Amino acid sequence: MRDVLIVGGGPVGTMLACLLAVEGLDVEVLEQRTEPSMRSRAIGIHPPLLAVLEQIGVAEDLVGRATHVEEGTVHCDGRMLGRMSFSALPTRYPFVAMLPQYETESLLRARFAHLRPGGLRGGVTVTDVRDRTDHAEVVTDAGEILQARYVVAADGARSRVRESAGMPWTDVGGRQTYLMCDYADTGMHGDTAVLYFERGGVVESFPLPDGTRRWVAITDFLAPHASSGELADIIRHRTGAAVGEPRGVASAFEVQQRRAHGLVRGRVALVGDAGHQISPIGGQGMNLGWLDAAELAPALARAVADADAAASALAAYSRRRMRAARMAMRQAGFNMSMGRPVRGVRLVARNALVRTLAVPPTNALVARAFTMRWL
Repeated sequence: MRDVLIVGGGPVGTMLACLLAVEGLDVEVLEQRTEPSMRSRAIGIHPPLLAVLEQIGVAEDLVGRATHVEEGTVHCDGRMLGRMSFSALPTRYPFVAMLPQYETESLLRARFAHLRPGGLRGGVTVTDVRDRTDHAEVVTDAGEILQARYVVAADGARSRVRESAGMPWTDVGGRQTYLMCDYADTGMHGDTAVLYFERGGVVESFPLPDGTRRWVAITDFLAPHASSGELADIIRHRTGAAVGEPRGVASAFEVQQRRAHGLVRGRVALVGDAGHQISPIGGQGMNLGWLDAAELAPALARAVADADAAASALAAYSRRRMRAARMAMRQAGFNMSMGRPVRGVRLVARNALVRTLAVPPTNALVARAFTMRWL
C-alpha cells in the first residue's frame, strides 16, 4: 500500500509528487498519457513558486533556461498607459520566469525520477476511486485495484477522480474566448511583457526563450480553425504591431471558471485544476495549482504520520486553498473584464484606472497581486 497515489502527471501532479518524495513518503503517479505533451500552454512562473521549486532542487535549472520578465507595460491607441516593475519585489527572484510548459514538465519529471525511480506510470487510465475508511482504492481501466492511504486528484478540470468521489463542481462567472500562437520575436519589446488594452479587445505579448514571443488576443467567438496568419492580422489591426514568423500553430481556447465546493472528501484530495479552474489570463492557473501542492504536501505528510491529526490537517488545507481560489477567481475575473472590447466613456474610464494602478504606491500592490504573493 502506497502512502499517496496521485492521479495525473502534469506539472501540478508531478510537483506534488516531488514535494512528497522529499518529505519521505511512498508516492506513485498514475498518468493517462504515454508521452509528455509538447503543447506550450502555461508559460509564466511567479516568484513564490520559484521558491517552492528550490525545495525540490529544480529552481536553478529552470531559472537558467527561462526568460526573466522584470517589467510589463500597458498600451492603448499607440500610447503607453503605464509600466509595472517586479524588480523591487522582496524576493530572491524579482521577475516572472517564462518557460514553455513542456520544458517545465520535463524538469519536474526528471527530478521525480531521481527522487523516486519508477514512481510515474504512464498509460494508466483511472476509472473509479473508492474510500474504504482506513485506505482508498483506485481502479484502472485494466482492472487493477491499487491501494493507498490517500489519493490525490491532479487530473485536471474534467477530473474523473473528483466525479467518482462525488465532489460537487460549480461554474463561476461567464465565458470568454481567446486565440494564441508563438512567433519569432522581432526584438521590439526586449524581455518586457506587453498588454495592449485596445478598443477591439486585449492583446497580450510575452517573451520566451530561444527568440520566441507568445501573442494572445481576445476573440468574439471560439475559432478552433483560425490560422497563425489570421491571429497576426488581428494583432496588426488592433495594435499596429507586426509579429515574426510563426513557430507553431494557432490555438483557440475558452475560459470558464469553475470550482469544487471543497478540496477534501475522506481520503481523496483535489489539487490544481481538479479543484478549481482559473482563467489563465494573468498566469494564475498552473501557479495556483503549485501553491496548492506546496500546502497539501505537508498536510499529507502529517496525515500519514499521525492518524489522529489527519482530518484537521486536511480540512485546514481545503479551507485555506479554497479561500485562495476564490481570491484568484476574483482577480482573474477583473483581468478578463479589463481586456474586453470597450468604446467611448468606458474606454476613457478604463484607461484612467490603468494609469492610476500604474503609479506609486498602487503599482507596488498590483505587482504583488500579479505575482500571487497573497495566494
